[in-house]
Amino acid sequence: MKQEITIIGGGLAGSEAAYQIAKRGIKVKLYEMKPQKFSEAHSNPNLAEIVCSNSFKSNLHTNACGLLKEELRYLGSLLIKIADETQVPAGQALAVDRELFAKRVTEELEKEPLIEIIHKEVTDVEEIAKDGIVIIATGPLTSEGLANQISKITGQDKLYFYDAAAPIVTKESIDFNIAFFGNRYEQEKKKEETLEQWHDRLKNQEASYINLPMNKEQYEKFYNELINAEVVTLHEFEKKEIFEGCMPIEVMAKRGIDTLRYGPLKPVGFDDPRTGARPYAVVQLRQDDRDGKIYNLVGFQTNLKYGEQKKVFSMIPGLENAEFVKYGVMHRNTYINSTMLLDDTYNLKKQPNIFFAGQITGVEGYVESISSGMISALNAIAICNRKEKIHFSECTMHGALAKYISTPNSRFQPMNANFGILPELKEKIKDKKLKYGKLADRALNILKEEFPQKISN
Repeated sequence: MKQEITIIGGGLAGSEAAYQIAKRGIKVKLYEMKPQKFSEAHSNPNLAEIVCSNSFKSNLHTNACGLLKEELRYLGSLLIKIADETQVPAGQALAVDRELFAKRVTEELEKEPLIEIIHKEVTDVEEIAKDGIVIIATGPLTSEGLANQISKITGQDKLYFYDAAAPIVTKESIDFNIAFFGNRYEQEKKKEETLEQWHDRLKNQEASYINLPMNKEQYEKFYNELINAEVVTLHEFEKKEIFEGCMPIEVMAKRGIDTLRYGPLKPVGFDDPRTGARPYAVVQLRQDDRDGKIYNLVGFQTNLKYGEQKKVFSMIPGLENAEFVKYGVMHRNTYINSTMLLDDTYNLKKQPNIFFAGQITGVEGYVESISSGMISALNAIAICNRKEKIHFSECTMHGALAKYISTPNSRFQPMNANFGILPELKEKIKDKKLKYGKLADRALNILKEEFPQKISN
């Protein structure tokens, strides 16, 4: 077979796949339609652009996405390495300067002699796949021409879900007479300090999250304006396809007046340093760039019209004069019915020279997309070298996600990394944190035992 692998799509999955293949001595043709053509949500000409949140979620060992990142670090992921290098303060989470992250990924791939980056839209996969291996990693915003081609190849209708990006404001426009820095559960540290010492530490820390406390009256006024604000009109079929994990805040709010207070605006783990008391609700802002000049509103993905966003979100105490550098947008995501089409290596069952990777497969999230890029690349390499494909244990988060998207399921929808998809431990453990820690330990031990000899150059 031809010692060359074609990748269509230079997002997170495609970029990781390209690096892993080239690292093992096989030539890569990486097609990316930017900057000739941009999707509705993309604007950065670089590879590996991240559109919604700038967070790669928790780094904790006892968090499912934290475990997935640890597995990727062990496997030598380029993108997680660069995420670590371009991170910005975000408490226990791994958040990145999105512009710097994309720039660094692009620079690394451009200097790889075995990677040829071709800035061109691909609409004929079948022609490319005639005499070689192809990884389709075009993401949730696949262009219409290629989406039609994928439908033809898979023999399946396209599936859709809709998600939304949160707005971003400048730090200098936030009122720090109201706002305060701090991570959730800081009051646990406060117990070992005087209130004055704790206040001083919060003022001086370079941190992570900016918090905007709300009292009951402020919250209820905000809530009423939010649920009555004007949204971008969706078609009827679109309304049914909103993915739970990225639900617009106005949709969530309409489920009940206290829904946000038990969700993204929950006050648990906070004291207002001005009063020492717990607020009625708290809006969190997360640093979005390395210099700490811009912050995104955590959990505020939205489909509100731009004017409505300015009006409603400016009602949040501390954001009365906020400068919005980017408003939230809603866009369509596309994914294939992987449970019927792919095996647990992300390989198309009926055409083994075609792989899929990224959110088009139904894995949901940045780190999950990188994971799929890793697995598809390793197995494309195996086929290219006429070796057996690599099947990750379902006890690892890599393997559990791969199994989820390849197991027949009539109610298939996008899936994030979570401990619920891992096989249970033999022993019953009631303490959730302890249980998750043991699941993570098991996954990493299995990965280290089984894969050094299989994932070789």
